Amino acid sequence: MFDVGNPLNLPFDPIERAHDNWTGRWGASPAMAAVTSIMRAQQILIGQLDATLKPHELTFARYEALVLLTFSSSGALPLGKIGERLMVHPTSVTNTIDRLERQGFVRRRPNPSDGRGTLAEITDPGREVVERATRDLLDMEFGLDCYSDEELWQIHRLFRKLRVDFGDFPAED
Repeated sequence: MFDVGNPLNLPFDPIERAHDNWTGRWGASPAMAAVTSIMRAQQILIGQLDATLKPHELTFARYEALVLLTFSSSGALPLGKIGERLMVHPTSVTNTIDRLERQGFVRRRPNPSDGRGTLAEITDPGREVVERATRDLLDMEFGLDCYSDEELWQIHRLFRKLRVDFGDFPAED
């Protein structure tokens, strides 16, 4: 396991303590406890994922971009489509692709169907690093090895509901 910082090692759950304090001042809020837990989980997971990807000179954001290009039938996508699929701001896409290009994992080329647009295309070294990095992430179960498959699908379904409610995509009938 890679070093991802120190666990808190507290003798109590700080989120439960915060909720107790919250309840005393404003009343019980399961939403406050849930969102605080989600935010802490995100810190833990990004730390673990980035530590696992560091030997590959990747962050999780750059890894996601490479995976997306790997899934593309041509290995290339317009920068705008990358941002849309990864749900990030265009500036973030540009920075991510800039870094991957400097690393030799992607190259930019003109979009033949749009004279002004640019495609990001994964290179052979990019394909190789994504395969190695994916094996490492699978080996550490993306940091979620404390959950059973059933629990992981339950987590997925719970957050899917939030994403549907937000409007990311329509609910299934």
